[in-house]
Parts: sequence; C-alpha cells; structure tokens
Amino acid sequence: MLRLAVIIPAYNESSRIVGVLRAIKGASIPSEIIVVDDGSADNTSEAASTVSGVKVITLTKNVGKGGAMAAGVASTDADIVMFVDADLQGLTAEHVDQIAAPMIRNECDMCVGVFRGGKIGSNAAMAVTPFLSGQRAMKRELFEGIPHIGEVRFGVEVEITEAVRKKRARVKRVSLKGVSNCFKEEKLGVIKGIQARTKMYREIREAMVRSRKKKRPQRRRWLE
Repeated sequence: MLRLAVIIPAYNESSRIVGVLRAIKGASIPSEIIVVDDGSADNTSEAASTVSGVKVITLTKNVGKGGAMAAGVASTDADIVMFVDADLQGLTAEHVDQIAAPMIRNECDMCVGVFRGGKIGSNAAMAVTPFLSGQRAMKRELFEGIPHIGEVRFGVEVEITEAVRKKRARVKRVSLKGVSNCFKEEKLGVIKGIQARTKMYREIREAMVRSRKKKRPQRRRWLE
C-alpha cells in the first residue's frame, strides 16, 4: 500500500493553520501530516501542535518555501508527498482526497489542485497560471530529483513544474471548488502586504526566467 504524507510549509500562520490541519485530518487517504514551521516569528508551531497526530518540525531560521518543503520530505519515508499551503480558506477533507486519489490509483506522477469558485483574485490567478498552485501531490522521487530545490523561495512551484515537464511525467489537474489563499494584504495590512506581494512576484518572475533559459537549445560554438 502506497503511503502519502501531507507536508505544510508555514511561516507566521498561527491564526490560519489549525483550520487547514483539521481539514487534512478529516481526509481518508493521508497516512502522515507534517508541518514545517519556517522560522516563524509567531506561535505557528504551538498552534499546529494543538492538533493531535500532527508532526511539527520547527526550523530555527527562515529558509524559504523550497527549503521548508525539502525539510518535510526528508522527515518522512512516504512514497508520495503532498504539499498544501498553510493559509487556505475553504479547504475540506474531500479536497485533500481529491488531490491524493489519482496518485494512489497511479493515474499520474503529479496531481495539481487548481482553485475554482473561491475568491475572484485567487480564481483569476489560477486561470492564468495554474502551474503556480501550491496544492499538489507527487511521487517522492520526482521531488528529490529536482536540483537545488531546497534553495528556492517563492517560485518553487515553477521549478517543480519545469522539472516534471523535462522528465515528461504524467500530470493531472483537479478543481478545488470554493478554495482560495488568504491574500497578503489581509495578513499584513495594505502597505506591508503590497511589499510582500511585490517581492513574491519578483521571485516568481526570476524563477520563470530561469525556466525559459533552460528550455533554450544551446548554440554550438565554432572555433575560429
């Protein structure tokens, strides 16, 4: 029987993570739930620990999303790893099983959950860039085969998508109806939220540029 571990990278999500964990705990497929507190300044670890059966890893410094994801994968021997954002709104146990089921049935090598019917902003972003979704399950070896994944911060989903494309792995998308992320402006206030969002977009853009460069064929250099 294949084992699936759900990994939740979290940074300053003490007020939101418990709801996400309760939804995951209600799912029937996951065999393990792991929270990686990425050097939070609040009590994210303590909040996650209030949910029974959840393994909490607390990093002493903020290493970024890719590093937190890698730490979570290293802490489990599950065959399939599933990543879920810590700030989701509207997530249910059925959504979690919806992403996990195609992997257990071996219908794909990676399954990506795409928002539908939630916040307008989240829906629009997913419609344009579904490959940026943080909700995905994938074969362990696929994740572990991505070079330097632990060094990537925002933009880690771009790196994963590119690596999976290069391996010509099977990818499936499922719709997560009524699910959305909590906007940074809601978390941090308008000014700090806009600054954080600008930084996130910059890092995602940089990851996309790196991805495009990898796709370009190497020009042959002729000796003069």
